[in-house]
Amino acid sequence: MNETIHDIIVVTGPTATGKTRLAALVAAKLGGEVISADSRQVYRGMDIGTGKDLSDYIVDGRSIPSHLIDIVDAGYRYNVYEYQRDFLNVCSDMHQRGCFPVVCGGSGMYVDSIVSGYRMIQVPVNTELRSALSDRSLEELTGILGQYKNLHNKTDVDTVKRAVRAIEIEDYCIQHPFDDKPFPVTNPLVTGIFFDRETRRERITLRLRERLEGGMIEEVQRLIAAGIHPDDLIYYGLEYKYVTLYLLNKMSYEEMAQKLEVEIHRFAKRQMTWFRGMERRGITINWIDGRLSDEEKADLVIEMAKGAG
Repeated sequence: MNETIHDIIVVTGPTATGKTRLAALVAAKLGGEVISADSRQVYRGMDIGTGKDLSDYIVDGRSIPSHLIDIVDAGYRYNVYEYQRDFLNVCSDMHQRGCFPVVCGGSGMYVDSIVSGYRMIQVPVNTELRSALSDRSLEELTGILGQYKNLHNKTDVDTVKRAVRAIEIEDYCIQHPFDDKPFPVTNPLVTGIFFDRETRRERITLRLRERLEGGMIEEVQRLIAAGIHPDDLIYYGLEYKYVTLYLLNKMSYEEMAQKLEVEIHRFAKRQMTWFRGMERRGITINWIDGRLSDEEKADLVIEMAKGAG
């Protein structure tokens, strides 16, 4: 494995920017493997709509191994806690094998969970505690929460529901001491692919057309035929939501395509908002001009990884 000053490299950015190909090229140059950070590519059978572009993993005739793709059945509701847990397991195994991890994906919450250096915990619902708090006012709940911790995060007490959940989490943490071992990712290199707004919109529009003509509707039909409830597909959003609504005769093909395109553009904007939020919190994202060739982008990432970034 080539020497770098980082323990992982992240390739992120909004949708339709070519992240997978860049991550595969970087992994190939470093003797590494790719770990997906895509909240929908975890689902089996959801291929076209999530952009599992398997051909992008072929570099010089060799398939670059990828992880956290196709790990749960469609219909399941995978979450960021499970992602961080699974990422840490895969990353640990790769480091033990002397294999460099290259993370690839645009799910900002997933990327954030592994570069911010915090451990997530899964706190179950405490029905008994919720019942005991059910008749408390927001002011009373704020006072109770203040007995657990200093209320720096005011969003915890924006509503009664949030306050109850915050108390539930604090109560759980007291009863279940948390493993506070240092987070194993200590020096990530975070890179992002950037296109100007108009170019990004053109790429999204072209890719959507290719997906609609390339079997995405048939993919959703197969999922429904396999027993996946339409409500679960609608929950996954974007392509799966609107194609499902079309198949349920709740909108025409033209309306589906039009609304879906608008929503994907909005999604890309939300992704950029999330990344800007990460930057405001001190996470450096090294933005790379998407107009460069794939090889130029990969060489630039390698240069950063070896100390220039």
